[in-house]
Amino acid sequence: MSLAAEAFVSQMAAAEPWPENATLYQPLKEDQILLSDCASSLAVQAYLRMCGLPVQVVCRANAEYMSPSGKIPFIHVGNQVVSELGPIVQFTRAKGHSLSDGLDDVQRAEMKAYMELVNNMLLTAELYIQWCDDATAAEISRPRYGSPYSWPLGSILAYQKKWEVRRKMNAIGWGGKSLEQVYEDVSQCCQALSQRLGTQPYFFNKQPTELDALVFGHLFTILTTRLTSSELAERIKSFSNLLSFCRRIEQTYFEDRSS
Repeated sequence: MSLAAEAFVSQMAAAEPWPENATLYQPLKEDQILLSDCASSLAVQAYLRMCGLPVQVVCRANAEYMSPSGKIPFIHVGNQVVSELGPIVQFTRAKGHSLSDGLDDVQRAEMKAYMELVNNMLLTAELYIQWCDDATAAEISRPRYGSPYSWPLGSILAYQKKWEVRRKMNAIGWGGKSLEQVYEDVSQCCQALSQRLGTQPYFFNKQPTELDALVFGHLFTILTTRLTSSELAERIKSFSNLLSFCRRIEQTYFEDRSS
C-alpha cells in the first residue's frame, strides 16, 4: 500500500468509531474454505479479539470475489471494506486501537521481519501443499474450492485457481521444490519462531502484538485441519513452546466466546 493510500485509509478510518455490527467475510467454513484462507481469517479474528474489537464472522461462497483485493478475509466496518491482516492493522490503528504501540523502533522492525517470515514461509507452504501437491489438490482443494458451484463451473474455477497458484510458485522459485523441501522450510520457520518466543507468553513482552495473531492463525489452523498427510502438523508439534503458545491464545481469546 502506498503512503498516499495509507493516509487516505487512516483519515477515513479515524472519522468514525468502531461499530458494533462490524463484519468479517470468509468462504463457507464447513464445505469450502481451504487451509490458507482459514489461517488468514483466524489471524484477523485473533487480532481483533486481542484489540477488544467485536466482529461478526459471515461465510459467503463468493467471499473471494467480494474482496477488494481478491484476498481472504476482509472486513466491512461502517462504509469501509478492508482486506488482509496488514491493512486491517493499519485501519484499526487509525481508529486508536493498536497492539504494538508499546514497542520501540527496533522491536517494531523485528516484529515486521518475523511477520514477513511467516507470510513467506508458512502461508506459501500452505498454498503449495493445497495446489502443488497432487494428492491434496485432488482429494481436498479442488473439491472444496469448487463445492458451492454446479458442474462444470466448480471444476473450471478450481483449475483456474490451481494454475494461478502454480504460476506464483514458479515466479517465487518454489515451483521446483519437493514436498519434503517445503516441510523443511516450515521446520526452519518454526525453529526461528520458537527461538524468538522462548519461555515468554508472547513474542514481545507480556502482551500480544499482531505477530502473535498471525502466528496463531497459521499454526492453530495447520494443527487442526485435516490434510492428506499429517506431516505439516507434525513439524509444528516438535516445538513444545509453540504448542503452548497456541493453547494460551485459544484459551484467552476464543474459549467460551461466540465464534
